[in-house]
Amino acid sequence: MGDLYVTETFLQVLLVTGAIGGGAAWLTGRAIALTWRPYWHVVGYLALLGAAVRFVHFALFEAELLSLPSYLVDTVFLVAVGSLAFRRTRTAQMVTQYPWLYQRAGPLNWRERAAGDQKSI
Repeated sequence: MGDLYVTETFLQVLLVTGAIGGGAAWLTGRAIALTWRPYWHVVGYLALLGAAVRFVHFALFEAELLSLPSYLVDTVFLVAVGSLAFRRTRTAQMVTQYPWLYQRAGPLNWRERAAGDQKSI
């Protein structure tokens, strides 16, 4: 892991950042989308979660607490996972809530229905 995770093994990083942090990031992104909040909330909350993940690395594995590069790598990963969850959930919301306006255009996107393709509810 080079200079990022000097005192930790790959398995420790995978457990804390990948499994625990990634799971929390997925649930955070999903919750923000389900409550119809804007996307920028995802970034804010996951920046805080990145600090919490950094603390868990410090508390469990005696890693450096104030390591900016490690924090940034953890946070970028968490924001990526949270963004994916947000977009997937928001797509499902849009095509479920407004089936006469939108149709699914992939797992992470929706599009407007064509004029002749209006779905009756």
